[in-house]
Amino acid sequence: MKRKKFYEISLSALLVAMVALVSCSKDEAAPATNDIWKINATLNSAQEVPVNPSTATGTATGTLDATTNIFSYTSTWTGLTSPATVGHFHSPALAGANASPLIHFVLINNGTAGTASGSVTLTDAQEADLLAGKFYANVHTATYGGGEIRGQVATSR
Repeated sequence: MKRKKFYEISLSALLVAMVALVSCSKDEAAPATNDIWKINATLNSAQEVPVNPSTATGTATGTLDATTNIFSYTSTWTGLTSPATVGHFHSPALAGANASPLIHFVLINNGTAGTASGSVTLTDAQEADLLAGKFYANVHTATYGGGEIRGQVATSR
């Protein structure tokens, strides 16, 4: 009888230890917390370098999943002087400075208005630049080949 009781206690202790071990392993392997950033930019000619007199406006919105580095965006514009010829996110540059195009838009034009959307995987360095405010969205036209409207990207949670 004593031997049976010893085995029952030992088995119970082993089960408790296994549950505790599994629980600890699950905590350590738990997925990262929600690391989603919202992005937003208001596009206008006053942010272009150099500034131009266009009255066109636009937006760029989206998300950055900082765990996977996936950057998803939608950009819209209206009132351009002519249909958009190209559009992109440029980086790295703060407001008032220019940079090379980094992410090219697939344009859907409707006369002087249009949209673009997509998803790309950023490198760690590009993600750091985005979070540091060094991305801007830009829409170019035949009238303003260097860019008709531009907006610096801001991030928030």
